[in-house]
Amino acid sequence: MDFNNFSLYRPKMEYRRFGKTNKMVSVVTLGGMRFKHGGTEPREHIPQETLDQCRDTVEKAIAQGINLIETAHGYGKSEHAYGRVLNDELKLKRDSYFLMTKGNPGTAAEARKLVANQLKALKTDYFDFYAWHGINTIELFEKACAKGGPVEELLKMKEEGIIGHIGFSTHAPLEVIIKAIETDLFDFVNLHYYYFFQRNKAAIDLAETKDMGVFIISPNDKGGQLSNSPKKLMELTAPLHPIQWNARFCLSHPSIHTLTFGLPVTVQFENINGIFPAAVPLSPEDARIKHELDGQKLLDEFAGFDGHCMINDPSGLNIPEILRFRMLWKCYDMKDFGLYRYNMFQEKDHWFPGNFPTEENLKKIDLSRCPANIPLIDLIRETHNELYRPKKK
Repeated sequence: MDFNNFSLYRPKMEYRRFGKTNKMVSVVTLGGMRFKHGGTEPREHIPQETLDQCRDTVEKAIAQGINLIETAHGYGKSEHAYGRVLNDELKLKRDSYFLMTKGNPGTAAEARKLVANQLKALKTDYFDFYAWHGINTIELFEKACAKGGPVEELLKMKEEGIIGHIGFSTHAPLEVIIKAIETDLFDFVNLHYYYFFQRNKAAIDLAETKDMGVFIISPNDKGGQLSNSPKKLMELTAPLHPIQWNARFCLSHPSIHTLTFGLPVTVQFENINGIFPAAVPLSPEDARIKHELDGQKLLDEFAGFDGHCMINDPSGLNIPEILRFRMLWKCYDMKDFGLYRYNMFQEKDHWFPGNFPTEENLKKIDLSRCPANIPLIDLIRETHNELYRPKKK
């Protein structure tokens, strides 16, 4: 196939204007996080297995009509692998796709140096989209957006033509995301939102008022490990695969422009064509599926309490996420997803923060913020006993 001539191939892919960037991007983006990284050698030393995996993924993505490729400095050898595959192996014309990468430099000088290294790794002389990677806390927001700081330097590179558009990615609480959007420094935002995690809807609505591009991170993995959906969930979304229905749910919001799909390619990419047409709003059949899914929360009397009032609890527990994993387990049989994500809590990290509920931490919970009819300690203990797996030494 001639990947540089889309007129030879008519995929079912749909495209949306990525906010004020005015770029028409495919509603599915090729994500570059999960390539096999291949040991501790320098980033530019890429194992053949990684190159083969990258080439296969890019070829499948292009054949599906995907025109946005996303990676990050923090994704190990991903930038170098893309640089080799896109330019040396497939020899794609640079104007045949959009390229997004990310980084989290701490200073203006670091931003300039990092971007230069990323341009070299990706074998290009400009990025269509560049995101400050991981505005996950108020402290990181203040660091990134400080006067004379790294975002200001990125904006200078935008004026120089090195970067087309500046955005940010985030795993932060809603309040921090809102603050970052309100700065008016950014053209787009990469955030989490999908059927099983709808807390960031207000941020998406605000981004729409700013005409920002909205990019949904990991709808199939962090969105419920949908490639490993339990039988119950498969039955609830039938005749669609959960990957297809979740994508339609996200894309039923016109202010959402693109969703990342990546590895495993076999499951995710085989389900792309079943997404379209993505109706705005949901079609009657898709709305029926949503009604069925919504109704499952009635199976547990505490599933409707999302714990949002317990954000930033003095215990350090990520109570909203603990309760979400409990709800998914109880109402949708998604225990495997709970086991996968619950054990990824990081006590001293901002990407997925959360202490585990030791007896000492449980005593620190501020129950004055919790409704009196919610047996919060019991719910947390129940979830921990079911999902926690001690790390092997």
